Amino acid sequence: MTMTDSTKIEDEKPSKDPVKKSNDVFQLDDNKIEYEGIESSTGRDLNTKLSELLDITDPIGTIGSPSSTNEISINILHNAVAKKLVGELGVFKYYQDFKTHYSLGQITEIELKNFLLEDPTIKSVARQKGLVNTISGIQDTHVGKMICSAIFGTNEHGFFEPSFLGTVPPTGTYLYVTNDQILNTILERQQRMLFYLGNVYGSKTKLPMWFKHFGNGVDGAGEAYHLGIFGSTGSGKSTLAKMILMAYSKYSQMGLFVIDPVGEFSKNIKSSAFRSDKITNVIGNNNSFEDGNLDGKFFNGFDLDIRKILYNLGKEFTVINVRNLILDRWDLFEEILSESYFFPRLSIKGEKKKEAATVIANYLQNKLRKNLTDLSLRETFDNVIDGLKDKDNIQPLIYATPEPRSRLNGILEQLSDTDRDLIFNRVWKPISELFQERPNATTVKSLLKRFAGEIKPLIIIDLSLQTAHSMKLDYWNETIQALIIKRLLQGLVEMGENAWQKDRSLNTLVVLDEAHRFARRERYENSDLENVRFTLLDSVKTTRKYGLGWMFLSTSLSSIHKDILQQLRIVFFGFGLSLGNDLITLRELISDNNALKLYQSFTDPANSFDNQSKKFSFMSKGPVSPISFSGTPLFLNVFNSADTFILHNHLLENRKLSKQLLTHNIPQDDGNNDKQLEYTKISIIKESEYDF
Repeated sequence: MTMTDSTKIEDEKPSKDPVKKSNDVFQLDDNKIEYEGIESSTGRDLNTKLSELLDITDPIGTIGSPSSTNEISINILHNAVAKKLVGELGVFKYYQDFKTHYSLGQITEIELKNFLLEDPTIKSVARQKGLVNTISGIQDTHVGKMICSAIFGTNEHGFFEPSFLGTVPPTGTYLYVTNDQILNTILERQQRMLFYLGNVYGSKTKLPMWFKHFGNGVDGAGEAYHLGIFGSTGSGKSTLAKMILMAYSKYSQMGLFVIDPVGEFSKNIKSSAFRSDKITNVIGNNNSFEDGNLDGKFFNGFDLDIRKILYNLGKEFTVINVRNLILDRWDLFEEILSESYFFPRLSIKGEKKKEAATVIANYLQNKLRKNLTDLSLRETFDNVIDGLKDKDNIQPLIYATPEPRSRLNGILEQLSDTDRDLIFNRVWKPISELFQERPNATTVKSLLKRFAGEIKPLIIIDLSLQTAHSMKLDYWNETIQALIIKRLLQGLVEMGENAWQKDRSLNTLVVLDEAHRFARRERYENSDLENVRFTLLDSVKTTRKYGLGWMFLSTSLSSIHKDILQQLRIVFFGFGLSLGNDLITLRELISDNNALKLYQSFTDPANSFDNQSKKFSFMSKGPVSPISFSGTPLFLNVFNSADTFILHNHLLENRKLSKQLLTHNIPQDDGNNDKQLEYTKISIIKESEYDF
């Protein structure tokens, strides 16, 4: 292979100690070199290896005409016309500025042309005979279209680095289908940062991706990203989100906060059949996890055992529900009380419920000097009932006219001891206990402070209706859910701002499932839901500089507010967005028609014959892969089995767990929802350091 002087590296004799060649290059031996702290093959070796791999690979086509720097036309060779090529990742070698370059991109379309058959006379013959000898099939030409998503040139040391397509290679330049070996050679120095969610669309080649934390350093992006995953029910978006969470969980310095309004994520961890003593035994024997299996019966379909992976990665995690969360603000108490059956039971209805809740909260705080932790006491409840009888100070603040006051007095006077007991036990107590200190529970403030430490956890908040009702919180509804979400969001934003003012990065990703319920385009008449929507709209515009990113999951693309869609840096589009307003919105986000055509060819995973043949296809946009830095969409089929995903990402191999995590007492899920809080080590943060 002939190489230009710009790609040569002077040969060095083998030496016991590295010999420094420049500010960032250390020669280790003839074939290895340390560059920017990463040991890899030399630039010469990489170029030679890649050229040799292409030499032994059969080309599938050549660059044809017309081609441009925006779209490459490919003349498909005869030996490849029967191959499935749409979606394949192609690569061609060319020279630019006297340096070797390699361009990669996915084939988005194959077009068949036979100019002779387009002649009206030949068309007439073909109509009569069907087949025209020496013309049909023989004179066919297959033309493909490819958009270059990544171009790699060689730097002064001969290593591959990002470049751009600044010229069009000559016609006749060979195009090859990439494979794992080719990609691994190009990305050899980035191997430890790569993560795999699946294969190149319609191919067996793994699609290299990377998910960098939001801080600085080699593995950091230096800023927060906002992400989105969209697709119909059953398209695989929740599974994809869990896989991405595992990618980010590799970083101990990155926090992950999942707001789970339907219980999708918390259910996955709760149902994991796992015991820490099994891992202790494996680690003690200096063993590794074989094929991601400890007990011989690990996976069922794509039931990703998140808990086991997190333990193996040494990632602190907590699953918490409303029974384990101590609410800590009076405005939350007011809102939840006004949404309960407490006031309707006393004939206070409509807008008067909120006014009455405010009056009661002020009465308890200012008059009786009660704390939130006192709310669950029977004495406090009796004080409230007696206070509502105050005709001079309390009732006028709720009703301006005497008639409704008289009605309220009548009901209060008729309350028997049995009635009082019933209202206290079924309405007041379940609400007030949410604000009471109790075993295995933590305040919102204390929970969020865990993201202020150097080591940050993964926390999943289960706010699902099913979980709340299983705890007999019959008053639970979407409004109360929204109130708690608002408290969590505001706390995180305030915390991010605090960190930014101290020149720190919060380095945290917030995941919001069912995002269309809280971040929709239209305004809500319900003020509580509208406040959540406004908080989200404001946050995506301001929190990136705090190191606080957001991931939105939704079955609908068109229902998400445009301001949020415009702020998304990385987006995955699954099956089901090809009709109506969703397609219109998709066209606004993806301008390439060929990419949209390929997306519209996605098949519904529900139409598969069995789980093994299911294909969860996604189109990605943004800097999510080292081979998509030009911003063009990439297409992939997500792994359809958990063991494949774990195997290719080495998530259960040769890892050492923190002794603190292994020895910590972790209550097992025994079916009692009151004990579903998963304990982990909590970073100690000074109370005065963060106040939010």
